[in-house]
Amino acid sequence: MTDLHRLVGSLQQRGAGLTLDTTDLCFLIVLRDRADRAALASLEEEILYDVYEQVCDLTDPGAGQVRKRATHALQRLRQQRLLGRVDGAGLVRAGEYALTRLATAIVDFFLADEALTRDSLTILTRTLASQLTEIKSEASRACSPEDWKVRVSAPLRITVADLISGIERRQRGMDAQQREVREEIGRLLSKDWFSAVDACEDLLASTSTTLRELNEVLLQDTSHLQALLQEIQDLAEAAEDLEARDACLRVQEQVDRVAAWGGARLGAWSDYFQYVQHYLRSVVRLDPDRALSQRLRDQLARWVESPFYLIAGQAPSAWVLREPDTRPIRPAVTRPSRNRESELLPTPPDQASADLEDRIRSALEGAHTLSEVLREVLPQTPAESRYLTTGRVAGLVAREARPHSDLERPWVEVEDLAIEDWSLD
Repeated sequence: MTDLHRLVGSLQQRGAGLTLDTTDLCFLIVLRDRADRAALASLEEEILYDVYEQVCDLTDPGAGQVRKRATHALQRLRQQRLLGRVDGAGLVRAGEYALTRLATAIVDFFLADEALTRDSLTILTRTLASQLTEIKSEASRACSPEDWKVRVSAPLRITVADLISGIERRQRGMDAQQREVREEIGRLLSKDWFSAVDACEDLLASTSTTLRELNEVLLQDTSHLQALLQEIQDLAEAAEDLEARDACLRVQEQVDRVAAWGGARLGAWSDYFQYVQHYLRSVVRLDPDRALSQRLRDQLARWVESPFYLIAGQAPSAWVLREPDTRPIRPAVTRPSRNRESELLPTPPDQASADLEDRIRSALEGAHTLSEVLREVLPQTPAESRYLTTGRVAGLVAREARPHSDLERPWVEVEDLAIEDWSLD
């Protein structure tokens, strides 16, 4: 991946930039159309001069020295990497030229069909769902890595990506439509104040209808598309095909981006719709002759000569007369505080536990098994506490000595108990 900071520094050092006027842009579009219709990979220099003259007749009729202007235009487009010479003959003879990738991208942007209609979105989303259903069927029948690559990964990477890009082009068309509607509403309100109300409301109604259809088509179909992609991803993970899984993840991210765009645009246009409606109701309909707004403009324009101010006096608060409350005030119920902590009583230390630990340690000296230690300790212990004492002996022996045992530990009887014996180091 190219280092972003190095790329920015390189562009700044070279002074890279684009400067395209209307004639240059139309010239590139006509060149692209001429090459596509004639199926030409490159265009001769004389054709470029003829095309530029035709474009000048349309964009700037009556302009002089068209040949010289065409020469400067070709040089300018070559310096901006919009037009490239492909013959390699230098100055020996007239060259052949072709549009670069940058010029092709600019022309495609202006030539792309960005009109947003419900039919186009419906067709695209339904086609995408149908394609994903077919890919899911192929994924369930794929038996080898080659099948996954040809039937699943390639369609996800190529076909589905093209459909997603088509939906994104419709999104850009929606943004362009939003901008055009806002500009049209502004022009209507600036030219004809009161009669523009109906036209503005028609524009808002048509756009709100388009947005409702956008919400139905994109936001509702998104869950179905994501479910199909999730099923394909599960099949790919079960088959341990990482390429198909990664392709599914990329398509899921694109579908999420489409849904996020639809929700954001729906909210933004809804806010604008409410703002314009409020403006039409509160300002336009209440002041159809623009009398109030014109007086306000005049006062603002003459404020330096005759300033005006807003003076307001502080009004006293209103008096509210109420009947006096003669009920007696009862004291709050209280309880005297007392010390709730109980006194601590001294308790003598447990000498029996210390004596038992001393007997166990003395019995450990020279003992080779746990049973030998118990035979020394248990006879001095009452019968009702021998079971509990056995556990304490085992715990202390495990800490003090190094017990170990075979896989099958022998059971040994000690007094009235039976234990699994340990060997001690």
